[in-house]
Amino acid sequence: MGESPVPNVVWVTVESTRADHTSVGSATNRAGRDTTPGLRARARRDDGRSFGACHAHGIYTLPSSASILTGTVASHHGVGMGSERLPADIPTVAERFAEAGYRTAALSTVGHVSSATGLDRGFDRFAWLTASTALDVAGPATALTYGANLRRHSAGFTASLNRHRTGYLVSEVAKRWVDDAASDDPPLFLYVHYGDPHFPYVPPLPYLRAYADEFPLSPAAAYDLAEYHGRHILDLIAGDVPLSAAERETLSALYDACIAYADDRVTALLDHAERTLGPTASVVTADHGDLFGERGTVGHRMTVHGGLSNVPLVTTGLDAALSYGGDLIQHVDVVRALLARAGADTSGLHGVDVRETEREHALVQRGERRFAANLAKLRERRPAYRNDRYLAGTEHALFTDEFAYRRGDDRSELLRLPDEERDVSAADPERAAALDAALDDLLATDGVPFDGERREGSYTPEMRTHLRSLGYL
Repeated sequence: MGESPVPNVVWVTVESTRADHTSVGSATNRAGRDTTPGLRARARRDDGRSFGACHAHGIYTLPSSASILTGTVASHHGVGMGSERLPADIPTVAERFAEAGYRTAALSTVGHVSSATGLDRGFDRFAWLTASTALDVAGPATALTYGANLRRHSAGFTASLNRHRTGYLVSEVAKRWVDDAASDDPPLFLYVHYGDPHFPYVPPLPYLRAYADEFPLSPAAAYDLAEYHGRHILDLIAGDVPLSAAERETLSALYDACIAYADDRVTALLDHAERTLGPTASVVTADHGDLFGERGTVGHRMTVHGGLSNVPLVTTGLDAALSYGGDLIQHVDVVRALLARAGADTSGLHGVDVRETEREHALVQRGERRFAANLAKLRERRPAYRNDRYLAGTEHALFTDEFAYRRGDDRSELLRLPDEERDVSAADPERAAALDAALDDLLATDGVPFDGERREGSYTPEMRTHLRSLGYL
């Protein structure tokens, strides 16, 4: 029996969401919190599937999103690995859908996914939504409704922009775009990037209250801690994360509350899309996770780690995902499956054909340029800062179901999952050698740089201000 018609595709990427802080899949919430009931319900549908071992291709938004939107690994497209803009000759996923007869639209909340990086290429309709553009993008009526519901969708009436979440605005704009598309015949490819779980971890008031009993600190102190953490990420890393147990527990609970809010907003959008468009294939995932002290770091700056790369993945309406026999998967695999289902050109795409092959390992990469810049900032704060906890230069890592093999310019490590703290290569040299050879093969094929040219992003002043508030500049 062939696949049922699934003409529409909605891909949702949620910022900074690690799999083990969700309540779906095999990597469920480490604190036992039900943070993603909406995603769990979708995964349990007859046409739904969740993956507990999905690994992003990078450790922050730029390389990971570029891999999603090109279907290629990070060292090939180079975006976020040393370059900031997509080469013009690498086709985007949106262009492939457009050539297959789709209308294409994308709504982003971060400058890394915008015209500044070329990742808007191929979208018929594109908007970047943040504080400086919210009124223009959302429109006066939606903005007024948001303002009237600040205590439901933000921290309430405050002049601190960091305490206002954009999830409501994103969902309402995206739903309006879905309504616009419903009256036309061509199918729709819609890409939406939610930013709500990114630090500072300031959940809307109802979600703060729902988790308040789990905060060792008072709600007011918790909000202040979240803003301090967001503003002083580098100071915290330079000081070897001098947070008390109560502060760490509070940050983790605040983070989970932000994820719960994102789950609510994403579910509202997807339910609306299915009611309005009819048969729809959907994907919900994240661009990366966040660290909370693992390997002596916080956020998502310094090193490859499962807490950064292992992200949630839930699909509905994609038969190829239902038939996939494994749990280890990457975004490029899902991109390939969606484009194949749409009858689009899949030549030049990376990843495995999930209808025929199971992935043996996942490739995750960290570029040298951003790492070196962050290391320099840490040494400005603390000249004696030890960097030997990190691999030097460009870092490549292979994840299997049980191990992570990481290689930099100075050394390599074999780490057992989920610990990722102790190098066990001396105790298992054959496994280390086999993964080293597999990494060589990947870097000599899919991982070969497209052209190696360094391209700067063309960020507007407003984008730079927003990226700076997120700790990227």
